Amino acid sequence: MTFESALTFFVAIFIFGITPGPGIFAILARALVLGGRSCFWLSFGMVISDICYLIFACLGLAAIAEHWGELFTVIRWAGAAYLCYLGWKLWTTPLDTEGEASSTAVPGRTGSFVQGFLISASNPKVILFYIAFLPTFMDLNALVFSDIVLASVLTLVALMMGLTLVAGFASMARRQFSSPVAMRRLNRSAGSLMIGAGAYLATRSS
Repeated sequence: MTFESALTFFVAIFIFGITPGPGIFAILARALVLGGRSCFWLSFGMVISDICYLIFACLGLAAIAEHWGELFTVIRWAGAAYLCYLGWKLWTTPLDTEGEASSTAVPGRTGSFVQGFLISASNPKVILFYIAFLPTFMDLNALVFSDIVLASVLTLVALMMGLTLVAGFASMARRQFSSPVAMRRLNRSAGSLMIGAGAYLATRSS
């Protein structure tokens, strides 16, 4: 990764981290009841699960890029289409914030970590996102161990920053942050960025 691609990767992961989904709604539910600090281990579990998916995606895509160039091109196009699809879904899917917010059972640190890990690990869209996402920022034909470590560290910091901000703002501004209007605006902003990333990936040279 160059400095520019690493910085762009960091910003993109941060945006991905605050995009509404099961994990965000779980954090909102916890923060609205117990405050932002109670969400640390829940968030950390989600982030570690994401990093596992990131590493799997890096290793798998690197092997495909090295040995099956035509297949990798197909995957790149499919990834671009998937990012555009995610963006379209964010624009059009109705919001449902009640389901996650209704749960008030709060486990301890280990339980919260496991809960967060399972929330992310049980969502197949996470690894599909990374498969679609990584070719935009990495030369997978020349991927080395240090690139994976750097990507993992950037992901850890960006996601924890994003999730911590979500929890903090939710506890400070409950009505505004949990309102359907605010969520819809966040959805559409993130959706536009995902569509743009998909278009860039589709038009990019191999």
